[in-house]
Amino acid sequence: MRSPTQLHPDWLIPDWPAPDRVRALCSTRAGGRSRPPYDSLNLGAHVGDDPQAVQANRQLLQGAMTARPVFLHQVHGSAGLTLAQAMPDGRSADAGVSAEPGLACAVLVADCLPLLLCSSSGAVVGAAHAGWRGLAGDGAAGVIEATLERLVGDGHACRAWSGAQPVAEQILVWLGPCIGAQAFEVGADVVDAFVSQDAGAARLFQRSVGHKWLADLQGLARRRLRAWGVSRIYGNDGGAGWCTFSNPSRFFSHRRDQVRLGGSGRMAACVWID
Repeated sequence: MRSPTQLHPDWLIPDWPAPDRVRALCSTRAGGRSRPPYDSLNLGAHVGDDPQAVQANRQLLQGAMTARPVFLHQVHGSAGLTLAQAMPDGRSADAGVSAEPGLACAVLVADCLPLLLCSSSGAVVGAAHAGWRGLAGDGAAGVIEATLERLVGDGHACRAWSGAQPVAEQILVWLGPCIGAQAFEVGADVVDAFVSQDAGAARLFQRSVGHKWLADLQGLARRRLRAWGVSRIYGNDGGAGWCTFSNPSRFFSHRRDQVRLGGSGRMAACVWID
């Protein structure tokens, strides 16, 4: 997969065996125009940053792509949208799917987990924003399951899937940076939200101080993907280099910076068909 033009050297290009026509990137905090505490490539228009700086940053991002990113109004839910060329930014959803070349599925993150998806044929792509609420969902149907269902449906519409193997085996997923298990402290309600649906998820929580637990967000996402039958999962493996909280020079982190600095920017994970 060739690199986009004007790509900042600090940004992430997913290392996954996607078809050549599928392009993807994940920005970091480097390469933009915003002033502290949003320095410098803040792409979130809802976090208190100067709107002109955000617009300039979004133009920089699009200049590094061969597609228009569609920015969603993310609500920590599980709903997704099928994107279309005429669709404006700001539609409420936490995932997007597209089979149209030149239209990028994009999610904004600053501790939550971004997932980029594609079919092995390269005919359909998607992106999802997974915080713990969206990941847990309601009755074991969270943002991952909703995105996969939409990806499969849209893929059938454009004949993305081969009949030679199960559809789930034809899906590739890349997990981007998120808050790591050593930093993601949660309450018992979060543990219950997952373990009440899946007793095996308990191993992805470790006791912290008091009545708190440490949650492995990427591990929970991998478990949900595998339960759906998806095994071709790449990217974030829980290593220290992927943790948004622990790498302040590279990644935004809402949990780390909102109280300490008064604000946090947002990074974007994008995938599109060239």
